[in-house]
Amino acid sequence: MNATAEDILWCQSQLEGYYGTPAIKHPGDPLETLMRTILSQNTSDVNRDKAYQSLKARFPTWESVRETPPEEVATAIRSGGLANQKTARIQRVLSWLEHRQGSLDLSWICDEDTDKMIDLFTQIKGIGVKTISIVLCFSCRKDVFPVDTHVNRICRRLGLAAENAAPEKTFWLMRAVMPPGISQPLHLNMIRHGRQICKSRQPKCSECILLDRCDYGLRNQ
Repeated sequence: MNATAEDILWCQSQLEGYYGTPAIKHPGDPLETLMRTILSQNTSDVNRDKAYQSLKARFPTWESVRETPPEEVATAIRSGGLANQKTARIQRVLSWLEHRQGSLDLSWICDEDTDKMIDLFTQIKGIGVKTISIVLCFSCRKDVFPVDTHVNRICRRLGLAAENAAPEKTFWLMRAVMPPGISQPLHLNMIRHGRQICKSRQPKCSECILLDRCDYGLRNQ
C-alpha cells in the first residue's frame, strides 16, 4: 500500500488533535539552516546546537569557515560527531556557493522552483534530499515534506510507504500525493510522535492514536 491524500489528511488530523498545531518559528536564514542541518546528521539536537554555537563562536563569518584549514573547523564542531566528514561537507557547500553565486548568500533559493533546487543541491556530495528539503520547508516556507528517520519509520509502519523504503524513496512517494498546506505541521508532529510513541524500539502501540490504520501496530499488538 502507498500513501493517498486521504490517508495523509487522516494522519494529520489525528496527530494535530492529539499534539495540537505546532508553533511555527520565524523562518531562519537559509544558509544558517543548511549548516545546522548538516551538523544535525547522525547526532542529537543538543549536540547539533553545541556544535553550531561553537562554530559561530570560533568563526564570525561563513567566509572564515570556508577559508580556515579543515582541522580547525573540525575541532570547533567536534561535539556534533563525525567532525571531519561534516567539515568537508560544510566547506564544500560554501566553496560551491561562492563559485556559483560570487557570495555566501543562499536567500535566492527561496525564489526558485522547489524540485529544481532539490535536484541542484543533491548533486553536492553530502547533501541529501532530507537536508535540502528542511531548508526549503523551514527557511523558505515551501510546501515540501522532509522525511527524517522518525517520519520514515511512521510512514512505513502505517503502510504509507513500503516496509523497507529508504527515507528518500518515502519522500518522493509522499511528495506525489501530499495535500497542500500541511507539510510543516505534519512533519513536526510526526517527529514528536516518533520520539514519544512510535519509537524505533519498544513502540507504545497501545497508546498510539494512529493504531486503527497502522499495519505494524495491528500486527504486533
